[in-house]
Amino acid sequence: MATKRSPVAPATPVSLKLDGEERARLASLATARKRSSHYLMREAVREYLTREEARQSFRDEAAVAWRDHEETGRHATQAEFDVWIDSLGTRRPRPAPKWPK
Repeated sequence: MATKRSPVAPATPVSLKLDGEERARLASLATARKRSSHYLMREAVREYLTREEARQSFRDEAAVAWRDHEETGRHATQAEFDVWIDSLGTRRPRPAPKWPK
């Protein structure tokens, strides 16, 4: 009988070198949290990857926006945005800044 395969690849071992102080800190935190050091390291890597992927996405979006600006010349000034943002939530909010060429 064939077994179903998980859509997620199985975990594989990775070597990580920690100095004595880092290892002691990790062990202390693992004990305090009632978790294994392995669990804490995996969570740390997950959080790091999530954060850094979001940062990279922001950088990528900024690069696309800059290329668009260079090609079209469209922009709005910080002062125009400040006036618009300050008006949000008021009785008469201003329209968003126009994108002049």
